Amino acid sequence: MADSAAKPWAKHETDELYQKAKRAKSDNENGGGEVGKEIECENILSEFKTTKVLSDSAREKNIFIHGKLADQDAVIILEKTPIREDTLAELFTGSTLKLEMKNDIYSTYRLQAPPQLNEIKTTVVCPATEKHIKKYQRQESFLVEETGADYQSITLPYIQKQSFSVQWVYNILEKKAEADRIVFEDPDPTVGFLLLPDFKWDQKQVDDLYLIAITLQRGIRSFRDLTQEHLPLLQNIFQKGKEAILQRYQLPASKLRVYLHYQPSYYHLHVHFTKLGYEAPGCGVERAHLLADVIQNLQSDPEYYKTRTLYFPLRVDDGLLSKYKEAERL
Repeated sequence: MADSAAKPWAKHETDELYQKAKRAKSDNENGGGEVGKEIECENILSEFKTTKVLSDSAREKNIFIHGKLADQDAVIILEKTPIREDTLAELFTGSTLKLEMKNDIYSTYRLQAPPQLNEIKTTVVCPATEKHIKKYQRQESFLVEETGADYQSITLPYIQKQSFSVQWVYNILEKKAEADRIVFEDPDPTVGFLLLPDFKWDQKQVDDLYLIAITLQRGIRSFRDLTQEHLPLLQNIFQKGKEAILQRYQLPASKLRVYLHYQPSYYHLHVHFTKLGYEAPGCGVERAHLLADVIQNLQSDPEYYKTRTLYFPLRVDDGLLSKYKEAERL
């Protein structure tokens, strides 16, 4: 859920192509790798025509590709799945090795794992907008300094003018989409939320646990809108989110990073829960704000985020960055 421009797994629930592309999913009930119900589908990627590679990372073992699928723009995200401890025995006994180099006590091989242990997590964004394509393209970034006045005169008008759709969020809240992925639900209309896995997490191990808490209350775009009246909502998410993760994944609060993004990737208040030690995208200090700090700041000053100067990164092609340049604020 990452984190993250409009989500690639959101607004296409009614599209025939999306239904065809829906991948096999596993719902890990306890974080230990139990495989849930899998959905078979035809290989629509055989029809994919590559236009260009938007970005790739040897370190992260992923690649983002722009192309055409059924004559529509699409972005394909390929990510190597992590190696799990509970599959090591099968990996060692069922693989083939090809020697590449041997020198004294050191030797390197190419290991061909059994197909079931050699999966590539695949996300399909189709039809992809220009915003999606730019989102996944490697670009230079700039750090923006935003005062409370800047937010009112530059950022907020830009957000309102762009009218970023969060209909896919409402589909989740109304159980029209992804209802089977909900880990925890508090139905209270004021302080309630849904907790579900971010699509960056394959749910097969807790080392890279990543969940998103989405508030039921609408109209809160980011923590710029938060005041002291929202403290019960934030405290409820903080407490019950940690309790749900402990019960479901046996991961205590002391091993969790709980934070909000600014700027957020979509303008409906949501909170990120990741395992401490997992370097999730966007967890750096220039974008992530610990929920515990947000709560304490609002307790000290009810209008804290209305007036506080905030810093956040924007990519070179971001329209908001252009607005800050025009206002000579960069």
